[in-house]
Amino acid sequence: MRAHGVTLLELLVVLMLLGVVLAVTGLAITSLRAPRESEEILVLKRARAEAIHSGAPRTALGVRLFPDGHAIGPNVDPLTGIPDAK
Repeated sequence: MRAHGVTLLELLVVLMLLGVVLAVTGLAITSLRAPRESEEILVLKRARAEAIHSGAPRTALGVRLFPDGHAIGPNVDPLTGIPDAK
């Protein structure tokens, strides 16, 4: 009569496979995080908010930001007037 059970080798193989799967999914999850915004983008967002709040145009990093929310200057999307994240 043969005993039913799990051998040490089978247990080690399952644990190894589980470790590999968890490592791969862990790497995939960390790559899904949004990248941090650059300092330039934060400066432009702050200047845009100040222009909207004060009602007066502001200039930051060569970009002119207006109280209605649009902007003109280098690296500005011509259709939306929003500074690009370049």
